[in-house]
Amino acid sequence: MSRIAMLVLGSFLLATLAHAAPGQPNFMPALWGDGEVWSTKGTTALPAPTANNLQSFDTLYVVTNSNNPEGQLPVSEAAPGNPAYNGGRWFTHTVEWTEAAFMDHGFVPVLTSYEDIQYHESIGHLAITPGSFPDGPPVYFQCPLLPVK
Repeated sequence: MSRIAMLVLGSFLLATLAHAAPGQPNFMPALWGDGEVWSTKGTTALPAPTANNLQSFDTLYVVTNSNNPEGQLPVSEAAPGNPAYNGGRWFTHTVEWTEAAFMDHGFVPVLTSYEDIQYHESIGHLAITPGSFPDGPPVYFQCPLLPVK
């Protein structure tokens, strides 16, 4: 993905995830969790967790090079109603489709769940790196998930 495309994507994600007015929900689709779209409420950057609270963060997978015309929202490890959901404390991971995925799929599928992420990583279609990309969302942040209205 070109640097310009990554900057545009980063700006979109920041607008979607980080720039919802603090205290005011954005009820537009913002990310996928457990196969459904969720909206969000403004974010707060958080310091890196310690060994004592790392388990209180869920992973947020941000795909940087999807070529699907439907678009790709970030994907959460868990969402409300899932016993593994930690309430909206996130550890960002950057996800890139591999060349093998583009050769196998042409237009890559839209990922909608942690299970989709695990499956495509297991067959070599995704490269996942802990952390964010330049101009992407914070590496650690708080952002509760809300129903889309």
